[in-house]
Amino acid sequence: MRTLLAAILLGNSRKTECGAKPFPPRTMVRAAPVVLLAASLALAQPLPNTQPLVISGDPAAQMVDGISTYLNRATAESAVHRHPTRERLAEILGVVDPRVNFSALSLDATTAAPALLARTKTYSIYRVRWPAMEGVHAEGLLYRPAGAPIARVVAIDDADQPPEHSAIAARLASQGCQVLALAILNRDDTYSGNPEFRMTNQPHREFIYRMAFPVGRTIIGYEVEKILAAVDWFARQPAELPIAVWGYGAGGMLALDAAALDPRIGTAVVSGYFAPRNQLAAEPIFRNVWGLLRDFGDAELAALMTPRNLIVETRPGPRWDGPSRADPKRTGAAPGRLAPVCMEAQRALRAPPYVEGTASRRAPFCASSLDAVEQEAARARSLGAGITLAADALEPFLAAVHHRVRPRVRSVTQAQPVLPIPPERTRRQFEELVAYTQRLIRASAAQRNLYWANADMTTAAGWSRTAPAYRDRVWNDIIGRLPAATIPVNARSRHTYSAAKWDGYEITLDVFPDVFDYGVLLLPKGLKPGERRPVVVCQHGLEGRPQSMFNQPAGTTDFHYYQNIGNRLADLGFIVYLPQNPYIFGDRFRQLQRQANPLGLSLFSFILAQHGRLLEWLGAQSFVDASRIGFYGLSYGGKTAIRVPPLLDGYALSICSGDFNEWVVKLTSVADAWSYLFTGEWEMDEWNLANTANYAELARLMAPRPFMVERGHRDAVGVDEWVAYEYAKVRRFYDELGLPDRTRIEFFNGPHQIHGVGTLDFLERFLRWPESR
Repeated sequence: MRTLLAAILLGNSRKTECGAKPFPPRTMVRAAPVVLLAASLALAQPLPNTQPLVISGDPAAQMVDGISTYLNRATAESAVHRHPTRERLAEILGVVDPRVNFSALSLDATTAAPALLARTKTYSIYRVRWPAMEGVHAEGLLYRPAGAPIARVVAIDDADQPPEHSAIAARLASQGCQVLALAILNRDDTYSGNPEFRMTNQPHREFIYRMAFPVGRTIIGYEVEKILAAVDWFARQPAELPIAVWGYGAGGMLALDAAALDPRIGTAVVSGYFAPRNQLAAEPIFRNVWGLLRDFGDAELAALMTPRNLIVETRPGPRWDGPSRADPKRTGAAPGRLAPVCMEAQRALRAPPYVEGTASRRAPFCASSLDAVEQEAARARSLGAGITLAADALEPFLAAVHHRVRPRVRSVTQAQPVLPIPPERTRRQFEELVAYTQRLIRASAAQRNLYWANADMTTAAGWSRTAPAYRDRVWNDIIGRLPAATIPVNARSRHTYSAAKWDGYEITLDVFPDVFDYGVLLLPKGLKPGERRPVVVCQHGLEGRPQSMFNQPAGTTDFHYYQNIGNRLADLGFIVYLPQNPYIFGDRFRQLQRQANPLGLSLFSFILAQHGRLLEWLGAQSFVDASRIGFYGLSYGGKTAIRVPPLLDGYALSICSGDFNEWVVKLTSVADAWSYLFTGEWEMDEWNLANTANYAELARLMAPRPFMVERGHRDAVGVDEWVAYEYAKVRRFYDELGLPDRTRIEFFNGPHQIHGVGTLDFLERFLRWPESR
C-alpha cells in the first residue's frame, strides 16, 4: 500500500509539471482523499492492452536526455562500422566544386603598399593571392627561399592567427622551403549580419557555415579548396619537388583533411588538433560535418594518407571561449568552445550533457591533450597508417620531405620580420564566400530539378510508382534514417483527464533503449463495440507540450497559439493524439542536433522513429481506423507536418500550419529580415536540402494523399508572397496528377496560430467524419 501511495503522489506531481491542473492549489489539501481515490482507480484501469503508467519527473526532459544518451552511445560505437573513402570525405566537406586553373600567383600590391614585404638572408616575403573557385580567392604570403627550394609547403595557422604572424612559415622558409602561408577566416563577428536588419555575434566562420550547410558546403570545405588550389599550382611547376601541408589548430584540421583528400600531398604536419572526435558536438558549430563520425575519425583520415607521411606535433591546441558576448545587441551564435582538457574529463563528458532545466556549458574535449593524441595515433596505426609523434615536428618533417639532403635542422639565427596585416583582407574573404554561397543558393532550384529528373510526375500512377525511391533518398540523405524500432512497444497508459465528451490518457511507447514516445490520447466517450474512428495527431510547436493544445483557459499564451484544437476535435468525435516532440528546453534540445549530425542524423530522425512507433500502436487499437489517421501541426509542428507524414505511409493527410515557406530562402537569405540566418535557431540547417528538396518537393511526397497549408497574413515566420510562391508549385503538381481537390491553402487574417476553419473542413472531408458526411 505504501508503494502504491508513493506512485499515486508521484503521478499527481507529474501532472502539475506538465501543465495539467486537476485541482486549484487552494483545494489540493481538501480534495486529497478524492485525488487519491481517483488516481488509484486510474492506475487500476489503464487502456486495454497497456500496462499502468507510473512516471515521475518531466517526461519531456527525460525524452531529451534519453535521446542524448542514445547519441552518446552511438557516437562511442561509431568507429566499429566506418568505411572511409576520399569520395565520401569530399562529399561531406563540400569539396565538390571545380577549381580555377591558373598559371601564376597574383602579387597583391598597391601604390601605397608593394607586394614585397621583407627580405632576409634566407628568404623573401611577398603578399599574394590566387583563385580557388569562381569568384573566390585565397590570400596570404609567399615565402621564397634564397636558393633552390627543397619542398613546397602550404602553411595554415589557427583561425585567429594571421599569416603575417606565422612562426611556421618563417621556420620552414629558413630551412629552404617555398611556403604559401594561407589566411583563413577568423572567429571575429565584425561582418556577421546585415546592418540593414540585424548584426549578430556569430563568428565569421559560423555565419558562412550556416548559409553553406543547406547547399552541401562547409567553411572547412571552402578552405580545403583554397589549399588544394595552391597544391594545383605547386604541381604545375617545372621542377618536381615534394608537396606538403603544415597546419596548427584550425589549420591542423584543414591540413589533415586536405592531405586525406589529395595524394599529391606527400607529407602533412598536424599540430594542436589530432585526437578522438567523440566530443565534436561541444566544439564550435562551424566544425560540424554531416555524417563525419559515421565514416571518419582523425585515425581514419590518417589511414587515407597511407603510405604517405603524417607527423602529429603534440603542441597544445588553441583556446577559444566561444562567441563574443561584448555587445548585448549582437546575439544568435551557437554555443561551443575550444579548451584543452584531460582524458579523465573526456570520460566524464560521456554522461548526458545537461542538468535538467539548464543549458550547462561544459568544457569540450580539445585536440591537444597528449594522452588523447597518443590514443588516436595508436588507433591510426591499427588501421595501417604511418604516423610520427613529435614535440617539435621540424626535424622529422625535413627528414620526410628531403632526407638525403637535409636530415637535420639547419641552424638559422635571424629575427622574424614584423609584417603589417592588411585591414581589408578579412572583409574580402568574408564577402567572397557570402557571394559564392548565395550564387549556389540561387542555382539550387535547377539542381533540385536534376535531383528529381527520374520521377514520373505525369500521372498519379506514375508518381506512386517512382516516389518511394525519393522518399528513401530524402529520409536517408537529408534527415538521416534510424533503424526500425528495436524493442517491444511496451505501451503504458493512465487516465489523467476527463471532459464531458472524452477521456484523456497519458501514453508512453518504447522506441529504442532510452528513447520513447510520450503523448496524450483524447478518446471520445460512447464508442460502440467494434466502432473504429479516425484519429487526428495534433503537434505542438517550439517549447510546447501536449497539454498546450487542450483545456487551456482563454487569454493564456497556449490558448492564443493552439486555440484548444485538441478539445475542439475531440468534441467533434475525432480521436485525438497529442505527441510530445523533443524540441523543448532551448539550446538543450538544439545540442541534440549537434550530437546527431556527425552520425548523419538529425532531431527529425528521432521524431520520425517516434511517429513510426506511434502509428504502429494506433493502428493496432480496436477503436482506431488505421486508414484514417491525419496530422495537423503548428509552427515546429508544421515543420513536422512537412517532414514526417510525407515519409510515413500511415498518415492519410497532413496539414502544415504556421510554417510552410520558401524554406531555402528562409534558412540562407542575407537580404530578408525574417531569415533564420540572423536568429538563434542554429539547429535549423539541413544538409544539402537546397539541392534536393525544398518545401514544395517535400510536400509532393504526400501525394496522392491530401495536403493543406494554413497561413495567417500576420505570421512573422514569413511573408504571404513567399508562401504563395512555394505553395503554387504544390498546387500545380496536384493539378497535373489529376488530383486538384486534394490540396488547399487557406490564408486568414490573423497571426501565428491555429485558425481551425478550413482545416476542420479538410479533416472532416478526407477523414470522412462524421461518417454521414
